[in-house]
Amino acid sequence: MKQYKSKSLIAAFLGVTMLFAGNTTADERYGKQKVVYHINYDDPEAQIGALRNIQNHINAVGRENLDFKIVMHGDGLSLLLEPDALESTKLKRGNATDEIQARISGLKDQGIQFQVCANTLQGKKISYEDDLYDVDKADIVPSGVAELSRLQQMGYTYIKP
Repeated sequence: MKQYKSKSLIAAFLGVTMLFAGNTTADERYGKQKVVYHINYDDPEAQIGALRNIQNHINAVGRENLDFKIVMHGDGLSLLLEPDALESTKLKRGNATDEIQARISGLKDQGIQFQVCANTLQGKKISYEDDLYDVDKADIVPSGVAELSRLQQMGYTYIKP
């Protein structure tokens, strides 16, 4: 019985040790990253999938190891468009439901930056103050596509989920 107990304790100790070693390996594997995710589509299921991918990315690499931005333009602004504001715009969907808003807030609480294209705001007749969920003037970039290019030139990895 003692021998069985000892083997169980050793197995448990090795399991815990491997768990912590696995976390260290993940940090060593990924290191620091600069990443930009690109959203320019209005499919709510695809947008939820993108937000899930973003959270998985953060979980794998660690918030402290990421400089992370999301750039949205065109139909991608539907992610932040409140459903009640849809009629006053030229977008087809307003996907910023309570569920989406909670996900966005959770990502922002982790330091993720959401950047919005000024050209799209003007062209689609969207007021960032009245129509979009949690967007400040500082979140607006002159051009979504130009911002994507600028960030890639600065060494950001481009991801289109």
